[in-house]
Amino acid sequence: MNKQKIEEKSVLTEYYDANYAEQLIKHVAIPMDEIWFRSKFVGWENFPERNNKAIPLIIATNHSGMSFPWDAMIFGSRLNAKLKFSDDSVRPLTAPMLSASALMNPFSIDKMWNRAGGIDATFDNFELMMQKEKRNVLIYPEGVPGIGKGFNNKYQLQELKTAFLRMSIKYKTDIVFFSTVNGEYLNPYSYSSDFVNKMANKIGLPFLPLSPITLLILLFPWIFYFAFPAKLTFVLGPRIKPYKMIDKPYDEITQEEFKELSKEVTKIFQKHLHDSKEKYGKKPYQLGELFKQMFSKFGKMPVTLPFYWPIIFYEFERQYKKKGGKDIKINSGFFKNIWLMIKNPITIAFFIPILGWIPLMIRGYRGNTIKQTNTRTSTNRRGK
Repeated sequence: MNKQKIEEKSVLTEYYDANYAEQLIKHVAIPMDEIWFRSKFVGWENFPERNNKAIPLIIATNHSGMSFPWDAMIFGSRLNAKLKFSDDSVRPLTAPMLSASALMNPFSIDKMWNRAGGIDATFDNFELMMQKEKRNVLIYPEGVPGIGKGFNNKYQLQELKTAFLRMSIKYKTDIVFFSTVNGEYLNPYSYSSDFVNKMANKIGLPFLPLSPITLLILLFPWIFYFAFPAKLTFVLGPRIKPYKMIDKPYDEITQEEFKELSKEVTKIFQKHLHDSKEKYGKKPYQLGELFKQMFSKFGKMPVTLPFYWPIIFYEFERQYKKKGGKDIKINSGFFKNIWLMIKNPITIAFFIPILGWIPLMIRGYRGNTIKQTNTRTSTNRRGK
C-alpha cells in the first residue's frame, strides 16, 4: 500500500468506529436531548436527495457561538438516527482544535469526536471526503470566527470560508443550508475578546467565553461543558448550486471571484437564518415544555441534568470498552450515580473546586497535538 493510500485510510478510518457512534447516540446523546435540549427538526420530513449520486451533498449551517458544540452533537446524532446511519447520514468536518487535546472532547474523553465520525477540517481532508466518503459532509463554513463571535453577534454570519464553494463547484454537488436556532442560548450573554481568545488558542481552546458563569468554570470543572436548556431548532433552508452561479471552469476561478461568490451565498443564507430566528427563536428555552418533559420522564431525569453528564459519558465509555460495544445499559439515578462515580473515579475531579482541574488538565493535555494543529492550520490555507 503506497503512502497516499495509507494517509487516506488514516484520515477516514484511523479512529472512527461506526458502532461506537451509534451506541453513543443511543445511550447518551438522545436521552440528553429528549428532555434537556428537546431538539426540533423543521422541513426535514424528506431528506434532500443528491444531485450526483456518487458525490456527497455538502450540508452547511451556522455556528451558535461561545458554547461547547452541543448543538452540532445533537444535530448529527438526531439526524443520523433518523436516517438509520445510511449513506444519507452525515460525517462532520470539525475544527482541528477539537481533536488537538482531550480537553476539547466531551469531558476530556480522548478522541471522542474522531471516534464518533468527526474529521479535522482541513482543505485536503475536505477534498478526500468528497472523493472517498459515502456519507454526506456536514460543515460549519464560518470556521473558528463563528464559534467565537459573541452573543452580541448572534445570528450574524461571519465571513464564510470558500472551501465549501470550491468543493461544490469542482465536484458539481449541491450545498444544502439549514439554520441552527437558539444555539446562542446554550451560553447566553457570553462575549468575545480577541486578546483573551488569542491566549486561549495557545492552550488549544478555540475561544474563552466571557460570561456570568466564566468564573464558575475555574471553581467547578464540570461547568466548562455546561449548557443551558435551549430548545435547539434546525430549520432546513435553501439548496444552492454554486457551479451554476459562475460561468467559468473550476481551475480558472480566482480567489477574488470565490470571495465574491461567498458574499452572494452569504446573503441567501443570512436571510434564511434571520427568517428562522424570527419564527422559532422568540422563546429560546420554552421552560413550560422543559418542566413537563422532566416530570413526565422523572426516572430518566439525572441523565438529562448537566451536573450528571460527566458521570454518564464515562460510564458509557467504561461499558463500551468492557463489553465490546454490546449490551450497554446505563442505570442512572440520584443514588446510583454515586456508585458510577466510584467505578469511574476521574469523574470525581469534575466536582472538586479548583483542585479538580489538576488531574483533568493532566489528562486533557497528555499527548496533545496543539502545536502540530496550529502548524497544520497555518499551512493549510487553501480554500479559506
